Amino acid sequence: MISSEKEAALRLRMIALGLFETDIDETFVRSGGAGGQHVNKTSSCVQLRHRPTGLQVKCQDERSQAINRFLARRRLADLFQAQILNQKTAEQQKMEKIRRQKRRRSRRSKERMLADKKHQAQRLSNRRVSEHE
Repeated sequence: MISSEKEAALRLRMIALGLFETDIDETFVRSGGAGGQHVNKTSSCVQLRHRPTGLQVKCQDERSQAINRFLARRRLADLFQAQILNQKTAEQQKMEKIRRQKRRRSRRSKERMLADKKHQAQRLSNRRVSEHE
């Protein structure tokens, strides 16, 4: 369960941001993926939609609906704050970092492949020279 201090802190943060419970539509759906029979029988996935901005958040990280409700509200607050400050969320930054790393990795592998080709060509040309002599 989530401690009452954490819930109170989240409530205060939402109010400070201007996110009010009356503006949020909350729906519960069945989760998918890991969790076995429990997630197949209970509606533990939480979907939140902030009507004024149209922001939507879905959370099915835990088996418990109460924990998912808390996590979904925290995600919504993060998303709302990022939109207000015109910043990227931590998740977006993480995805972009991975994308940059992959791009760097592919560039490195391309250079390595070209170096290998050059080395192979050099070996072949050395062979040809010795055959003609």
